[in-house]
Amino acid sequence: MVTSVHDFDLPYGHVAGWIGVGGPGEGPGGTNEWLEIGLSRFPGLTGSDVYYEVALPGRYPAYHEVASGLPAGRTVEVSVVEMHDHPDRWRVSLNGRAVSRPIRLPASHGRWTPVATAESWTGGRGHACNAFLYRFRRLELAHAAGGGWHPFSGGSPIQSSVSRVRRSRRGDAFIAAEGRPAFLMLPSLTP
Repeated sequence: MVTSVHDFDLPYGHVAGWIGVGGPGEGPGGTNEWLEIGLSRFPGLTGSDVYYEVALPGRYPAYHEVASGLPAGRTVEVSVVEMHDHPDRWRVSLNGRAVSRPIRLPASHGRWTPVATAESWTGGRGHACNAFLYRFRRLELAHAAGGGWHPFSGGSPIQSSVSRVRRSRRGDAFIAAEGRPAFLMLPSLTP
């Protein structure tokens, strides 16, 4: 589950909180290949979009809007699952319902590590920083294609001088924060 805890002013680029598989250089021959679903936000728009993004080898990533205008505090249940008996074929779901056709991701079967993260992109505006505050809860991993869900534990938090992660004791939840306004709210929140 992913929640945008607060909709901060967003001057440039975008922010997103998402779960997915793959990444830059993860495809066949070191190509870019990934699939993700989550919440995104852009300047001048009210609320967050639910989206999924697909990057196939040799192609630009494709962004697909599933829902728009979700207010801060609205939680969505999102998943990325390899289809049972169909290696290298994946689907994304929103609130338990598939929102994509089967997506073929070449050479992905049994190779990728799942990702749950938040990001900010400022459109190349130097040291500009977009603020975000995303809560991730009930993180689970499928131990087989098509399911076999188990609570997530472990993981490697990524933090910097402009981003922070606050994890639950069990490890299946965390809050990702970036920017001073988000840091000020962080102590009052539980993952």
